[in-house]
Amino acid sequence: MHAAVISATDAPPVYRDHPDPAPRHGDELVVEVLAAGLHHLTRSKANGSHYSSNGMYPLVPGVDGVVRDKEGNLRYAVLDDTALGTFADRTLIDPRRSVILPDDIDPVRIAAAMNPAMSSWVALRRRVDFHAGQRVLVLGATGNAGRMAVQIAKLFGAAQVIAAGRDATRLKALTALGADETITFDQIGRAADVDVVIDYVWGEPTADAMIPLLTARADRTAPLAWIQLGSVAGQSASIPSAALRSARLQIVGSGIGSVPARDFLAELPELASAVAAGAIDVRARAVPLAQVTQAWTAQTDDRIVFVP
Repeated sequence: MHAAVISATDAPPVYRDHPDPAPRHGDELVVEVLAAGLHHLTRSKANGSHYSSNGMYPLVPGVDGVVRDKEGNLRYAVLDDTALGTFADRTLIDPRRSVILPDDIDPVRIAAAMNPAMSSWVALRRRVDFHAGQRVLVLGATGNAGRMAVQIAKLFGAAQVIAAGRDATRLKALTALGADETITFDQIGRAADVDVVIDYVWGEPTADAMIPLLTARADRTAPLAWIQLGSVAGQSASIPSAALRSARLQIVGSGIGSVPARDFLAELPELASAVAAGAIDVRARAVPLAQVTQAWTAQTDDRIVFVP
């Protein structure tokens, strides 16, 4: 078979021949890969910068995908730490970490959406006590996951969703996806009275925004859950101690480790159904796996999905 293979942290994947997968125990299934998304998580795990990277090389990247099992079932599968990911003609999955999909779904659409959508979906379902009628601020709303977070917060019944980012033009497009208001970071005080912050930014922008937002709140004793999901602006943020003392602020993270695998898996069927039904707008671009080297570092608003 063919696969994309990475030989070192600083090397791009190369499309080449690769041994066929062989199950190592009875629970594993050999499956045909139909579509696999190129996610930020995929890149960071492959280059060793993600906290869950295991440092195994050579490595076939790919953390999830739409696959077909030997019975002909379509599945969305999430892979555990492995040297054989989904950027291959075939791979190994644990069926317990997958969900069977309808036969008429679009594999590219599912592969593009599930990973970025899962971040805010699971965060709101499993990491905070979110309920309909609350107000949500999405920091980094113009990115792929941020766009989906706006939609998912609305889908879950948010009374108000404020989308924050740097690019005013891209922010305006989010009103069609459910954003009630769009702001740039220098206008963060306008989002002072939200109940939940979904943060894909972190770093200096988050540190700079936190005190102005907290001090502008009408009632500082009202609970505010700040969910840390991404770090596109930096791995560290200098949070002033006053932020934790002057308001009823709770900072939590959501991701691999802070959410049990069983909780992620429990949310997969409903999320897959929402994506398949068109409840979440998805920007996807199918690219042949043979072009993986060129596409690996491509800058695009679409989610690249590799197909055989």
